Amino acid sequence: MLHEPLHQQLVRLGLRGAADALARLACDEAVLDMLALLLEAECLHRDSLAQTRRLKLAKLGQSAHPADVDIRTPRGLGKTRWQHLLSLNWFRQHQHVLLVGPTGIGKSYLACALAKAVIEQKKSVRYLRLPRLGEELVPLQAQGRISAWLKTHARIDLLILDDFGLVPMSPSHQPLLLELLEDRQQRGSVLVTSQLPIKLWHGQFQDPTLADAILDRLVHNAEKIELTGESMRKNQPRSPANEDKPEPKT
Repeated sequence: MLHEPLHQQLVRLGLRGAADALARLACDEAVLDMLALLLEAECLHRDSLAQTRRLKLAKLGQSAHPADVDIRTPRGLGKTRWQHLLSLNWFRQHQHVLLVGPTGIGKSYLACALAKAVIEQKKSVRYLRLPRLGEELVPLQAQGRISAWLKTHARIDLLILDDFGLVPMSPSHQPLLLELLEDRQQRGSVLVTSQLPIKLWHGQFQDPTLADAILDRLVHNAEKIELTGESMRKNQPRSPANEDKPEPKT
């Protein structure tokens, strides 16, 4: 049917009444072509607004794009491994990714580039920098809003936990990490960056039982990528334009 593609597009836009009316109208080809152009423009406009909202929600620590990642730099991440990560199969299977390596190697940039790839698939992302997480949680606890915070993050498709272990989490906040992971079981993915080797993660928690529970949910269902090499900041020229950049472009 000539009207069918336009009917489906109207339904997609939530214009059910207009879609039903179109099926009853006799329109010539020129009118239908014009209507198709208008509907396509509206779809592109809405997609652009939705993409902007997803980027704003993500609050990414850096502006990064997968195409800008330099896989030629020797750091234990070759083209094949990077393409595998960009395929997002791990994300679709609700697996986690752990990026571990020394400071300046580009972990945060890689995490944000992967986040951008997820956002481009029209999925939600939220970036949390763990050393500053306490600043966000303290007022929420005082206002009794932690439960709402957990529910909001449970709906996020990809959660980024940046700089795990750089600063020990407050003992009062450590159980919240378990709650975050528990809510994501078979429903969402977590991407962690850390300077700390995975074998030392257990010691970051005051309660060994809590540590066992967190690592069981985080590490055993994860793709582990250990980056190596010197800090990439050493190769950056010093200039006023890049002095304030928190992470190197990789």
